[in-house]
Amino acid sequence: MKKDILSSIENIEIYPIISLLIFVLFFVGMFIWVVKADKNYIDHMKDLPFEDETQKNSGYEKV
Repeated sequence: MKKDILSSIENIEIYPIISLLIFVLFFVGMFIWVVKADKNYIDHMKDLPFEDETQKNSGYEKV
């Protein structure tokens, strides 16, 4: 039944291609962001779980 419904839609074959393209572009974009990210920002975010909550840091996040 699914095959009949999906095969009756015109130009349905483009949707898997578009989905794959979005998937690949997202992960390529994330890879580029990780490679180009500021190392100080990465270190700051890495240490956030270990910092005391009462400590206010004038770094990247303003609460």
